[in-house]
Amino acid sequence: MNVIGISGLDNSVSFKKKEFPNLSAREYRIAQGFDSAAALAADNGVLAAAAEERFTGEKATGAFPVHAIQYCLEAGNLRPQEVDFVAHGFAYGPWKSFLEEQEFTRKQYHEVYAPEVQQKHFDDRFPSFNWKDKFVPVDHHLAHAASAFYPSGFGDALILISDGMGEVHSMTVAVGHGAEIQVIKQVPARHSLGILYGVFTLYLGFYMGLDEYKVMGLAPYGNPRRYYNKMQEFIKLKEDGTYIIPIFAHDQTPLDRETHAGVLKFLEEQFGPAREPESEITQQHQDIAAALQAVLQNCQLHVLRHFKHQTGQTNLCLAGGVALNCSANGVINRSRLFERMFVQPAAGDDGTALGAALYVRHQKDPGCKSARMTVPLWGPEYSDEEIEQVLSGAENCQSSRVKSFDSLCRDIAARIDKGQIVAWFQGRMEFGPRALGSRSILADPRDPTMRDRINSLVKKREAFRPFAPVVTKEAATRFFDIKPGEEDTYAHMLFVTQVRAPYREKLPAITHVDGSSRAQTVAQAHNPRLWQLLNEFEKLSGLPVLLNTSFNVKGQPIVCTPKEALDTFLFAKLDVLVMGNFIVEPKPAAAAGKTPVGSKDR
Repeated sequence: MNVIGISGLDNSVSFKKKEFPNLSAREYRIAQGFDSAAALAADNGVLAAAAEERFTGEKATGAFPVHAIQYCLEAGNLRPQEVDFVAHGFAYGPWKSFLEEQEFTRKQYHEVYAPEVQQKHFDDRFPSFNWKDKFVPVDHHLAHAASAFYPSGFGDALILISDGMGEVHSMTVAVGHGAEIQVIKQVPARHSLGILYGVFTLYLGFYMGLDEYKVMGLAPYGNPRRYYNKMQEFIKLKEDGTYIIPIFAHDQTPLDRETHAGVLKFLEEQFGPAREPESEITQQHQDIAAALQAVLQNCQLHVLRHFKHQTGQTNLCLAGGVALNCSANGVINRSRLFERMFVQPAAGDDGTALGAALYVRHQKDPGCKSARMTVPLWGPEYSDEEIEQVLSGAENCQSSRVKSFDSLCRDIAARIDKGQIVAWFQGRMEFGPRALGSRSILADPRDPTMRDRINSLVKKREAFRPFAPVVTKEAATRFFDIKPGEEDTYAHMLFVTQVRAPYREKLPAITHVDGSSRAQTVAQAHNPRLWQLLNEFEKLSGLPVLLNTSFNVKGQPIVCTPKEALDTFLFAKLDVLVMGNFIVEPKPAAAAGKTPVGSKDR
């Protein structure tokens, strides 16, 4: 059985612009249906998955994922006729009558949300095949739940989905057992914890639905006690394990709800004027972020304690946008409420493409099995011949092809040891928002200036934001507060933990202001090339740890193709690029334009 899952709502922003012209760019980001993607699930597992942004260059796009679908078909060597089902990670049909009660949401349903709208996108872009008979809308939170539970490897688990909103809900608690996912409790969208965090993201001068991780990174600089009590008053915890957030009643009109103007006005009455984008970040902003993060964590634990007691489940699966909050995930893990945790690495809406495909596959064939996800290397890959073709046309760099990967690793480890910043492009692209060692920028974690160098010169981003480390699985417990046996839990860079005290001064580039780090473990079986590089670096430094950040610059998705990798490498003025078995360097300025670039063997 071949099932393609998709996410995204193509018309969402264009509809909002038509209904509410003259809003700001940040206000148009307050919409459903970003992070469009496609995934292919077949009898032998997940064969392909990629976000549309990687093909179009529009970060977090909600455009119909035509390029991602085409990639999935190519990766699976399938014709459209060989696809059994197409699953979409939204199912607004059951809520049609509810949405038609108001003029604005009626138009929104028929122009954005209706299944017929999604089917038309298929008809327009794949006219030779009738997709309608195979189109299956999947409830948004069920798609999230399937994306986390089926790849977890757990036979049973409590599942918590928390995000901005699905169709009409913002939180879902479910229990997974075998092929079944049973919903046991939900919180309506008008009491969304994810939207609350997003509105504070707006208040702090960032983009809602895009920059929440910046607020998470800002929080450790603040004092949570200053505003904790006031902020906790915004959320009323209920005895049934859920909560309500009454302050959303301040959004009274459709325009209020589309911009959160009412809630923002209330927050300004409580905390003073909102921060203007790009303006100075003050201690007050840091304290607000710290209190917000603490309240989010308290609310998550309130939910989980209740439903752990109610269900008796010992395993936990998380997905939805809130599950990308690595600090909260770390708090949950350290609480020891659950014996094992699994967070789906594409926990945002791109992951509903995967979840929708897996959900339909398990519903149509309940006996099918899903193996535990390792590293989701499900994106495109490129041969050395394709890489060489790109390099042959480059006039401002020089490249060499290395015969032995062993010698390549020794060379690159030595360069990192000497302070060079390396762009690393290997194998299949990762699925999800994190660079997990296929499309990465790597650097020396011992250099106290490295964080500022990369932030200011390469990533062009805020100085307060931390960088994550990548470490061999075997050494993870030595450097980080990771318990033996839990190394694989940290394989997707989704948990914040503490750097062990003896190594904080030795690893300044990846140790945050509070001693924490978003560690990623690497197993030889799952990413042998990166694992080997880490071991070569250990021979020189005594530390099998590198700074690892995504291979992109500000405003750009993570690179996908060799051409994008080369262009970004040159634009960011990195020291060296490793693509497949090629080592690429900028041509010395004195020789620029004089010697044609060719590839030679080492």
